[in-house]
Amino acid sequence: MRSFRKTLESGHFAITAELTPPREPDLESLAVAAKILKPAVTAINLTDGAGARVRVCSLAAAIHLRGLDVEPILQMTCRDRNRIAIKSDLLAAAAFGIESVLTLTGDGVDAGDMPEAMPVFDLDSTTLLTMIRDMSRDSLALDRNDRNHAPAFFRGAADAPVAIDDDWRPAGLLAKIEAGAQFVQSQYCFDMQLLERYMQRLSDSGVTERVYFLVGLGPLKSAAGARWMRDTLYGTIIPDGIIRRMEAARDPRHEGIVICSELIQQAREIRGVSGVHLMAPGQHREIVEAIRFAGLT
Repeated sequence: MRSFRKTLESGHFAITAELTPPREPDLESLAVAAKILKPAVTAINLTDGAGARVRVCSLAAAIHLRGLDVEPILQMTCRDRNRIAIKSDLLAAAAFGIESVLTLTGDGVDAGDMPEAMPVFDLDSTTLLTMIRDMSRDSLALDRNDRNHAPAFFRGAADAPVAIDDDWRPAGLLAKIEAGAQFVQSQYCFDMQLLERYMQRLSDSGVTERVYFLVGLGPLKSAAGARWMRDTLYGTIIPDGIIRRMEAARDPRHEGIVICSELIQQAREIRGVSGVHLMAPGQHREIVEAIRFAGLT
């Protein structure tokens, strides 16, 4: 199987999914989910303290997936560690052959289960990208005279498609590209017309020539869940028409899978879209079904 990076570089459509490590010291549930997803996806993201909640760390989860012959994408946030700790984790990731890293600033501690925790934020996602780029370019070794162990990290950034006007420019995304981003995974965007306009502007700004763009999607469970996502999750775009479809469905689970498959097919036709990033906590089989319905397995 091609690696995530090779899939994108060869012009093939990439499909990534996201898993959240468990809250107990047992990785069996993670392994089961990864084995379900493995035949259908290119790589799997491991979240890093999502929602500022304590879980098995993303690095340990990524190492575990490597042992199962599943390619991980290591998510790395800036909330909990300073640059010394982050560099140490990157050393460990490189030692275990983990190549792809998605940089994120991270949710604030107020959102999580330990709001009294001290946030770090020594870096933000853009300066973290720069640090990873420089480590890859120079060397991971602490001895700067040693150039034999520089890794080839494949560096990722997050983005959120938005409605644009004539004056809008992707300044934030361009800054991340200048800092070293090579691929992008977006927040949920279920509006393909908005996405097409957004991608056209990215193309006009030269973004799509410099970075691979994966659109965030996923199978919905219910109309109520879709409303909650739209109203609560930062950057989420779900049109009213899709919520009405979920409301009218006799089988909302099946309808959510069908909608996801349709949107995958539509996204694939939009210029500049290199893949999709599928997010649906606990719905591993639904993700695989959506990919199959889209004709991509």
